[in-house]
Amino acid sequence: MSVEQLEDGGTPEQPLLDFPLSRRGDVVPQECSWLREKAPVARVRTLTGDPAWLVSSHALARQVLEDERFSLKDTARAGVPRQYALTIPPEVVDNMGNINSAGLRNAVMKALSPRRPGLREALRAKAGELLDAVVAEGGPADLRAGFADPFSAALHCEVLGVPFEDWRRLMSGLDVAFMTAREPFADSALNWYKDVGYFAGRFRAQLALPAEERTGLLGTFAGLREADPESAHLTDEMFATVAVSLFGAGAVSTSAFLVLAVLALLQRPGLAGYLGAHPERMGGAVEELLRWNLSVGDGLPRIALADVRVGDVLVKEGELVLVLLEGANFDPAAFERPEELDLEREGAGAHLAFGAGRHFCPASALARAHAEIALGVLVERLPGLRLAVPAENLVWRTGFIKRLPERLPVAW
Repeated sequence: MSVEQLEDGGTPEQPLLDFPLSRRGDVVPQECSWLREKAPVARVRTLTGDPAWLVSSHALARQVLEDERFSLKDTARAGVPRQYALTIPPEVVDNMGNINSAGLRNAVMKALSPRRPGLREALRAKAGELLDAVVAEGGPADLRAGFADPFSAALHCEVLGVPFEDWRRLMSGLDVAFMTAREPFADSALNWYKDVGYFAGRFRAQLALPAEERTGLLGTFAGLREADPESAHLTDEMFATVAVSLFGAGAVSTSAFLVLAVLALLQRPGLAGYLGAHPERMGGAVEELLRWNLSVGDGLPRIALADVRVGDVLVKEGELVLVLLEGANFDPAAFERPEELDLEREGAGAHLAFGAGRHFCPASALARAHAEIALGVLVERLPGLRLAVPAENLVWRTGFIKRLPERLPVAW
């Protein structure tokens, strides 16, 4: 939609525009700056045809994310307006709440720590192994299929305690689990329960092992089942639901971020070389790439639990609010020269890529470690890495929770 069309339309009763804005993940949607300046809380129509409020400034986005009167859990409630049809069971939406109520939070948070002995070394080794295979096949190569997807899966297989050899069947399930469809479809549940069945089987396999041979979060869960009376009532499927939720949300997010981070670097000559020459700057560079990242194409959803004023708008109880990350993270009121990818930027960590408030991503430190290791090994091993096709020829996936190119062809 052009700025001229935006200027002409929209009232609280009639949507200003249809949402989401764009599926391309390497260009900030042109509507963002207009929305932020002229309608930072704008009425939009979602994929399902429901009305929603789209919040696009950094300050108001943070307000919504930090105010517990805006609920993530209630976005799965029957009868509420939606951004897209649910393709996973409602109980999964508030999975961290399920973890807390089941008394498993400590085990999960420990598993998600990047400080676990040997984890970084194992990930560096896996990154090198994957790149060896990519180089052996020769270029052009699809860096998403050959590196980003399996490396992200490897991290989560290690964390959960499942064999890396199963990564392809696990990642393929995410293609259905995280579709954004207008209407529910029956086989989304079949897909979900297939993966729950897989993780339930892996949990039982951990239970059958001696305590000293158990690995990952499922191994910890097996120990809890045996030793903790408070966990004895939990079924295999409940443990599996925690595991499949963590794998799904984690692997799809880390892979999409990594793909778009590499694409952003390769579209700007010299930035990959800068990281190769200054590995000590990698932590700050990852923060800036997180700010820049456009992988969340559908906004962060919340349902208002009360009437709440957001900017000049009174959001009514029961209404849907969507936080536009590409609006907030490119807000000049929060970031100087936001349109520039500056790997030395001060204050990039104020981004909202991991959310904020109660639902701040519990795996944020692990995700940062994943990105730092992947990018570090990549720029070290393939200093001549480049896009093998024009960027405008990349094919962007539609109907998916992430903005994602189907392939990322590279040469070196």
